[in-house]
Amino acid sequence: MARKKNSKPARPAALPFEQQIEDVRNRLQKLESLAGQTSHDVSEEIAFYRERLETLTKEVYAGLSSWNRVQVARHPNRPLTSDFLKTVFTDFVELHGDGFYGDDPAMVTGLAKLGEHSCLVIGQRKGRNVKERLACHFGSAHPEGYRKALRKMHLAERMNLPIVCLINTPGAYPGIGAEERGQARAIAENIHEMFSLRVPILVMVIGEGGSGGALGIAIGDRVGMMENAWYSVISPEGCASILWRDAEGKEAAADALKLTATDMYRLGLVDQIVPEPVGGAHAHPQDAMELVKVQLETWLTELQAIPTEALLEARYLKFRHIAAQGSPVTAAISAQDNLAEADPVSGSDEVSGSGVEPDSRSGQGEVPSSTLTRTPGPPPRHRN
Repeated sequence: MARKKNSKPARPAALPFEQQIEDVRNRLQKLESLAGQTSHDVSEEIAFYRERLETLTKEVYAGLSSWNRVQVARHPNRPLTSDFLKTVFTDFVELHGDGFYGDDPAMVTGLAKLGEHSCLVIGQRKGRNVKERLACHFGSAHPEGYRKALRKMHLAERMNLPIVCLINTPGAYPGIGAEERGQARAIAENIHEMFSLRVPILVMVIGEGGSGGALGIAIGDRVGMMENAWYSVISPEGCASILWRDAEGKEAAADALKLTATDMYRLGLVDQIVPEPVGGAHAHPQDAMELVKVQLETWLTELQAIPTEALLEARYLKFRHIAAQGSPVTAAISAQDNLAEADPVSGSDEVSGSGVEPDSRSGQGEVPSSTLTRTPGPPPRHRN
């Protein structure tokens, strides 16, 4: 009987814009392999290609388009929620079930430690291989997933534990069964309830932040994005299909949606961009996850020093003022309206930059000192 040869898993194909980088990397690997098999000195060539690889990677990643960043966020080697649970958190104990229908594998919840802090972790689970992805519905949660998340949030509130939410989903599951079991209501109830949870909530978009599927666990005192993540009401392909009846317009749609971390920060929708190593998180996953860990620990230490009532007030005002008059969002809308009036033909087809600089943000992450009493108060909690 013939033996099976041991074979290493194939390296995922380079993204289209990474082809030059991959060519240089392959040349470098061949030289490094050759160095151990020949008496010729190839150290100078190896040094040249190492420097060339580093320089080229920096150049390519410095000029990524919005669509390129969507591609990076979907890279098969990018760290997933499961990787964060193993690397960033310790002593993780998974908690299952929504108490009504079942357990959704696309939404993982559990108790863990972040450094010295005990916390509840909630994240969308995509799966690394085909079998896992099918089991997790490619990270698209059903209503029982959102109900499970909310059930565990209330548990964290009773235990006085902070909540950490890791977002990585193309969107909520769109199937008939999910709709019949109340997908929209489950997401809406989560958004409503998260405003009044009396513990700190941290949110980090680690990959894809698709529509209501992301928002269902995205109401937080601090909201961050990894550098090459995206966050939008719809995917670029979905947007292009609706507007132009053709998904091939996805690149233009990605630009128009303003879905990158930089766009989200300029619009005041996220509080922090967590940088990724040169070449993306998929190239250096451990380093990327360490940067996220440092940011989460910093936020958690900061928020635990804030009185509960002030925390709730700041959380409410943070989202209440996102599209208020004079906010970065309304400034961007006004700029686009002015562009359309000046050039109605091109303005209807193209979306330019908002012209809003990061410095123009109104400090949404800060606790306001003069507005700790509001009318009306946070949305009242209604539990069935």
